[in-house]
Amino acid sequence: MSFVNGLHFNNLRGDIYGGLTAAVVALPLAMAMGVASGVGAIAGLYGAIILGFFASILGGTPSQVSGPTGPMTVVMAAIFLQFTSLFPDNPAQGAALAFSVVVFGGLFQILFGILRLGKYIELVPHPVVSGFMSGIGIIIILLQIGPLLGEASVSKPLDAAIAIPSLIANLHTSSLLLGLLALAIVYGIPFFLPRINRLIPSPLLALIAGTSFYMFFMPTGSTPIIGDIPSGLPEFHLPTIDASLALTMLGSSLTLAALGTIDSLLTSLVADNITRTQHKSDRELIGQGIGNTIAGLFGGLPGAGATMRTVVNVKAGGRTPISGALHSIVLLIIVLGAGSLASNIPKAVLAGILIKVGTDIIDWNYLKRLPVVPKAGIIIMLTVLIITVSIDLMLAVGVGMVMSSFLFMHRMTELQVKSMSTITQPEQQEYLSDKESEILEEAAGKVMIFRLLGAMSFTSAKAMVRQYSNASNYKVMLLDLTDVSLIDFTSSRAVEDIIVGTKESGNIVLMVGANEDVYQTLEKQGILQHLSKETIFKTRLSALEKAKKLI
Repeated sequence: MSFVNGLHFNNLRGDIYGGLTAAVVALPLAMAMGVASGVGAIAGLYGAIILGFFASILGGTPSQVSGPTGPMTVVMAAIFLQFTSLFPDNPAQGAALAFSVVVFGGLFQILFGILRLGKYIELVPHPVVSGFMSGIGIIIILLQIGPLLGEASVSKPLDAAIAIPSLIANLHTSSLLLGLLALAIVYGIPFFLPRINRLIPSPLLALIAGTSFYMFFMPTGSTPIIGDIPSGLPEFHLPTIDASLALTMLGSSLTLAALGTIDSLLTSLVADNITRTQHKSDRELIGQGIGNTIAGLFGGLPGAGATMRTVVNVKAGGRTPISGALHSIVLLIIVLGAGSLASNIPKAVLAGILIKVGTDIIDWNYLKRLPVVPKAGIIIMLTVLIITVSIDLMLAVGVGMVMSSFLFMHRMTELQVKSMSTITQPEQQEYLSDKESEILEEAAGKVMIFRLLGAMSFTSAKAMVRQYSNASNYKVMLLDLTDVSLIDFTSSRAVEDIIVGTKESGNIVLMVGANEDVYQTLEKQGILQHLSKETIFKTRLSALEKAKKLI
């Protein structure tokens, strides 16, 4: 196995252009994510540099570009606020614990990859993903309304929504003007001037235009700015653990790891669709985990595979890990040499850029299809969205998965019930051979075939017994398992109830057609002890011939 997945030098020109373009797009976004998290712009840049590099060379999606993302920033903002508020007299201690959570979250991602859990992300239903991503988009928009209007960001989305009237009543005209300028550029340039957008990505253009307008046409201090940004390499810090907060740290770490896993692998699927390749999900998790672990050790924001940067990279020609690694190196050069130049960037400009990010995250494609998608999916999507915005991100995913599981079980039960049939007359039973139909007709209702079909699970156990209970006036029952592919513990107990109930009512049971797996399951559960060898048959015809003799 190659140390660097998908590495080759046959696309060097495309990879260089893709990496440079991705870096240009990542610069304003990483800074904006850093500011939005409460940690600072430099933390966003460090996260983009470290995670972007290690996830590229060690991950499993060659064309993916990683860095701080909207969902991860939302969670990190909550974690940072939570731990720093616990130490008001020593915020550095709270910050150290928050970045320790990032380290442990990265280690959990590595563990997820080692345990090969990546494939299970594909089992998350689209309504859950849609509601979750749309909820994240709404959170980002709500949290940026304050900075857009010249006030500090409110930490909780519902509080931010409630504060909108007072923010409007006390808005800073200068901030709003800069925010509207940024919004006009990030929304307008790609739509009206796509050629310019290809040369200079709209987020970077908004950053340059907004900052220049403030510096040349507005009084100093008329709007909140980022302030001093440290230049140079980040400092290494060992993770720390507060014993009294160990469980809280563990829960936050798992939340980061789970969210980073979902976020990254969804972006990997996007990259696969564009490049017509197949990513290695478990290797991707290991690469993301290593990147986030190292980012946490150096004070960088956690992140994941970034959809916008990945798409930009691929469209610019990037196909191998060279592009993602180059994107990080370019950002590092900028941090080392131009950090001080970014101190005058207005927060309102970054807010405008992030609001565009939030609207891009919302699943508009699903929302447009609401009139035609199943109502159950809409309910799941809206439930996940509401819980995401109002309560907790991971709780939202958990509730959505539980709802989807119950819906799936209900649908499977309906299919299994439809596949069950009690047959005493051969009419319109195409699966019966001519000889089988003849015997069944001669039996004149004294022989009943109780046919089961497909995979019998616990969801169909009660329905199986109900279907059997509706049958009457027969002498011999053929329990037809010919077309049963597998049977679980609960449904096997239902088979036992049917066999015992039939015998107690004075009727005869013949079992037919159980494949090896089904037979072994029934045997292990002790169900076959209710049947003699003379009443177990391999074929339906031989069982019907035996039933004919018995009546």
